[in-house]
Amino acid sequence: MFYHILFPLRNIFSPFNVFQYITFRSFAAIFTSFLFTVFFMKFFMQNLSRRGIGQHVRSDGPETHLSKEGTPTMGGIALLISILLSTFLWARLDNRFILWLLGGVLFLGLLGFADDYLKLVKKNPIGLPARKKLIGQFLLAGTLAAYLWIFPSNSGYLSRVNIPYLKEVYVNFGYLYIAFVIFIVLGASNGVNLTDGLDGLAISNLIIVSFTYSIFAYLAGNFKFSNYLKVIYVPGAGEISVYLAAVMGSGLGFLWYNSYPAQIFMGDTGSLFLGGSLGMVAVFIKQEILLVIIGGVFVAEVLSVILQVHSFRTSGKRIFKMAPLHHHFELSGWSEPKVTIRFVIISVMLSLIALTSLKLR
Repeated sequence: MFYHILFPLRNIFSPFNVFQYITFRSFAAIFTSFLFTVFFMKFFMQNLSRRGIGQHVRSDGPETHLSKEGTPTMGGIALLISILLSTFLWARLDNRFILWLLGGVLFLGLLGFADDYLKLVKKNPIGLPARKKLIGQFLLAGTLAAYLWIFPSNSGYLSRVNIPYLKEVYVNFGYLYIAFVIFIVLGASNGVNLTDGLDGLAISNLIIVSFTYSIFAYLAGNFKFSNYLKVIYVPGAGEISVYLAAVMGSGLGFLWYNSYPAQIFMGDTGSLFLGGSLGMVAVFIKQEILLVIIGGVFVAEVLSVILQVHSFRTSGKRIFKMAPLHHHFELSGWSEPKVTIRFVIISVMLSLIALTSLKLR
């Protein structure tokens, strides 16, 4: 909004010229979303505690988690509001990717809120049935896939997917690209949801992934940089960096309260839209496969659940002591903070590996 109001006044007051720069608006979005989140989170914590809306801990989980019983949750509402407000204030609202992200984030946020509301307020242990959540996610991802098929990010690469680290090597998915987009968005959304099980774990990794993708988005939106680094050029993709900056700022604000021992949890309200938006960003800037590397922690969490369920159903045996993967390490004797920090270290290393793909082409 500020871009549309203040940038046109640059001829009257030259300092307003700074609003044209994505870097300036991204830094502003970080600080704004951080302050919004710290303020809103404090408000929600007080109100959720007063209303008795808190976390229910599984009896079959690690014993150390029993102390988390009753901790305020649904903190994702504050994250959602902060990110939407910050993006609205600092991003260009005539950018199609920003409009899609705002709409997608709101949709998935409301979907997660419905699940949290039924579980925590209505005391329905099932919440929103998994099938209905999946249908909602599929609806958004399918609509996005159809849109990108008709209005691709780059028409020259409609159904072509870049293979990282290889120069000018692409796989043409054809019509299967629609299914591929749906898979990416659903996988990212549920990956973050499954990772959200330890204090500070999901949000710390989200901050790192968002930072890394903000670099790729900025480069993809700049013709000179993308041409030099052999990154697919996506007109308007640079503006996505502003949204990701808002995610980083809000993530830091949430981590202020969610770090061990957590004072509040995000719930499905936060994890579904945060993960889903990362999937949307990956397909927007045509860096889909890199999500497997950058978001490797989320991928590992999803795979651990899939392998555990498959193994138990086919052989009656468990591969891990408990799934998702972070619980396995807890039951192996790692303290909760140690699991979180080590997963964050892995995430940083994976992001650095992903960034090396910019030169290894």
